[in-house]
Amino acid sequence: MRNAALPRAVETPSSGTGAAFYCKTILFNCDCHTFDDVATQLMRAIRCTYTRGLQLANVVHHTGSAVVYSGPRERCEAVAAVLEDIGLSVLVSE
Repeated sequence: MRNAALPRAVETPSSGTGAAFYCKTILFNCDCHTFDDVATQLMRAIRCTYTRGLQLANVVHHTGSAVVYSGPRERCEAVAAVLEDIGLSVLVSE
């Protein structure tokens, strides 16, 4: 995956109540992993299908980053930890 500019918009949680407790896990593009590597790790991290993992990997590849999960901070950090297991670059942000 190649480096690209960051996207202008990111997903936000749909819940209006308790939004301060919600965060997002952002996955960044890199040149060191294959689409298969990223899709497989996303399957583990966010419990998605391989097809969904490939879709997210494609967004990251073309835009530079993507929100791959949004929800409670603890879950966002857990998702980030799984993605970081193979050296993917991630950020948990409010």
